[in-house]
Amino acid sequence: MRRRGALFAALSVLAAVALPACAPSTDGGSGDDKVNLTVLSWRPEDTTGYQKIFAEYQKSHPNVRIDFKGIKATDYLAVLPNEVKKAQGGPDVVQLKPYGPIQSLIQGGDLVPLDGKVDVSGWPAETLDAAKGRQDGKLYGVPFALQTIQVLYNKKIFADQQINPPTTWEELVAACDKLKKAGITPMATSGLQPWVLAIAHQIFGATRYGAADFSAAAVSGKKTFTDPDYLASLEVVKQLQPYFPDDVTAVDYPDAQALFTSGKAAMYPGGSYELGPFEKTSPDLDIGFFEAPPAPGSKVDHPVTSGWVDGSYGISAKSPHQAEALELVKWMATKEFGQQFADQLRQISAVPGTTPSDPTLAQMLKNYQDHGVPYMMLVSFGYGNPLGRDVEGTALQKMLNGDASASEAGKEIQKGIRAWFKPGSGG
Repeated sequence: MRRRGALFAALSVLAAVALPACAPSTDGGSGDDKVNLTVLSWRPEDTTGYQKIFAEYQKSHPNVRIDFKGIKATDYLAVLPNEVKKAQGGPDVVQLKPYGPIQSLIQGGDLVPLDGKVDVSGWPAETLDAAKGRQDGKLYGVPFALQTIQVLYNKKIFADQQINPPTTWEELVAACDKLKKAGITPMATSGLQPWVLAIAHQIFGATRYGAADFSAAAVSGKKTFTDPDYLASLEVVKQLQPYFPDDVTAVDYPDAQALFTSGKAAMYPGGSYELGPFEKTSPDLDIGFFEAPPAPGSKVDHPVTSGWVDGSYGISAKSPHQAEALELVKWMATKEFGQQFADQLRQISAVPGTTPSDPTLAQMLKNYQDHGVPYMMLVSFGYGNPLGRDVEGTALQKMLNGDASASEAGKEIQKGIRAWFKPGSGG
């Protein structure tokens, strides 16, 4: 999809000990009066990690059993509205997409406001904004992860080809040329899913268009997506096309991942959220990362790390176990949960004061804290239909297919976003 003036936060999903079907409040009438809480998530791949996390919670809450229900990410937003309408058999705690997608659930009265119920004192405002109602300003979820995006690379391939992580655009191009000459795909990415192309654009183009300064100007209406610097940033992606897989717009997201984890591609423009799955797929793969160097003509003369808050945990208004669900969500705002989340799922936790034990993630977080910027199309332009990332990615597809120039792509992006966005409205 699935920022930041300096966002703050972290990532995705829930999982737990699977249980047989039973009555709403007791364990099949066994008399032990255990409450079964269902947690709905779009990341079934995190099941094992969440089983370990929730096992710890259940030790101190012996009256609670947590049943993880994972739904494939591509189906999640379509399934979620019906799930939260169920009073019986529906979820108690729900994983919520950040920024725009949460708004329809809030407006439909499907979520429980958490203001005054969960301790989020000391949390950065930009982190909490991802889980707030756009109209009422109330908090409806506890953010769980912060995602950063950068260029991942295969350390062995770089060493074999005697390539150092590039610090200038010229070094990046030279490395790509060398890899291509050696028969190695320089960069694995997907062009079939618009959101993946939008992420690639943010990684390589943010410095070219002006990063946070441009985003603020676009939100205020001082600049549009037909601005010359923004159009030039779209061209940056087009210039990198020779280093992408052949027929990149037909390459599916899982196939791009497999190109990298199999060692057929040397680099992968992607997020911190890829590290855990990549490690499971290829345990021996030694992954490094670097921030994309600014392209020629960039408005920002140093690398930046873009990021965003990747979802939150909320309570279904239809849950028959409101008190127990609230206790679980309150725990999800603690350092205890945040550190387990970071360690078990190899993610950057949104809970302030937690630090990834994984050194790669720790450095990604440090970069974001030092010189991070919001992922513009999600953080600032992720509240309408079409989402900024989707309209941008679709326009990039047309560019890569030779069906649109940068100018035409910019006009399409401007039209798509302006269909719902009003300058000065804050995004």
